[in-house]
Amino acid sequence: MDPEHVLASGRTRSQRPRPSHREIADELRRRIRSGELRPGRRLPTQAALADEFGVERGAVRQALRILRSEHLLTGVSQGSPAIVAALPGAVPLAAGPAAPPQPTMVGLAPRIAAAFATPHVRIDALCLTSVSLTLAIGEPLREIHAGQVKPAKIDVRVLLPSQDIELAFPVSVDAADGGLLHRRWLAQRNAQGQVLRQNLALHATHGIDVQVLFRALPFTPPVKLYLLNGAEALFAYYTLGRRERQIGHEHMELYDADGTRSMLFAFEQRAGRRDAAFVDQSRLWFDALWETISSELVLAS
Repeated sequence: MDPEHVLASGRTRSQRPRPSHREIADELRRRIRSGELRPGRRLPTQAALADEFGVERGAVRQALRILRSEHLLTGVSQGSPAIVAALPGAVPLAAGPAAPPQPTMVGLAPRIAAAFATPHVRIDALCLTSVSLTLAIGEPLREIHAGQVKPAKIDVRVLLPSQDIELAFPVSVDAADGGLLHRRWLAQRNAQGQVLRQNLALHATHGIDVQVLFRALPFTPPVKLYLLNGAEALFAYYTLGRRERQIGHEHMELYDADGTRSMLFAFEQRAGRRDAAFVDQSRLWFDALWETISSELVLAS
């Protein structure tokens, strides 16, 4: 037998309850950092890892995606066993509930990609424009088009501010922009929503049942929230700052937040009672907004 394909640990399988994908990632990360899995070595196949940990292959795929996002593995999506990457000088950030928060642009994409390993993908998002969500879905879309993943169903619900309200931000410092910032935000909101819907139009090409729904909020959300498969809640604050921007031909000072840099805090259903309660309450809060004070949202061109 090729020694590069032996079981990663050489140990017999534990009889403990099935680990989560993050626990699998934590164990494989420990083996990489301890030297049990050396740079350049191939991991076992996904089937072998699933057998070792006593889980479905989907959980293994999610774990490998986490390690790939940390640059600990290469070749995860090529159909052959992943390879341990050379360790960089800096120690990679840990994943899982104990990990420090990351900017939305860094932390959201790998978690969205991991969510697409399940047969029924469910994503709920509350945000200002859906820019971060549209960007984060790019990688799982690439994997779907490459035939590497194929969920049976995708349900996406997005809560965005209504076009009929006066936004709390972005707003001109002198409050005399003649509606320019509102028109610019509205065009971005509608364009990003349309791109998200078009990118997820996968039924005709891949036979995937997809539903993308939008509802309008009567307020400007001070936070952003992403709920993934009912198992994770990702939460970030929109932190305002005074900024200078060139808007069209106008040079303006405004109060605004960069949502892609907002620090994303992750809470997982299986990470303990505190995290589970946060996930449950976040879902209840989102559902309440969706079913009560939100209204129909039309993405005008």
